[in-house]
Amino acid sequence: MSPACEARSSIPGQTILLVEDEAFVREVAGEVLRSAGHRVLAASNAAEGIAAFRIHAEKVRLLLTDVVLPDRSGYDLARDIAATLGSWRTIFISGYPENTRLHTGPGHKRAFYLAKPFSAEALVKTVAEALQAATG
Repeated sequence: MSPACEARSSIPGQTILLVEDEAFVREVAGEVLRSAGHRVLAASNAAEGIAAFRIHAEKVRLLLTDVVLPDRSGYDLARDIAATLGSWRTIFISGYPENTRLHTGPGHKRAFYLAKPFSAEALVKTVAEALQAATG
């Protein structure tokens, strides 16, 4: 079974908040996730991410964020969202090896990390794992 099919069959149609400042990475990751059957709210910085989250908070199931954003860190963004939601799943993405430390702040039962560059298969697999963990 392909990774896209696995993600679709395990947790279909989830809404993912994707916060990534690199347009190419944001567009490709968004398309991969849509192809896997998810809805994607895309933002280029933390402020846009918070605004999208405030509008769609009841639908968003997962935050996929770059660690380094132009206006603040992805860790801070995740912490702020977790303060609102309580239990919350986050996938941190980064191209910097020093960012591999997983930050688990208030409300985080578990955080995931995905190193750049990543494949479409690795993205879909990590998202499926995070969504499964969120429901488990």
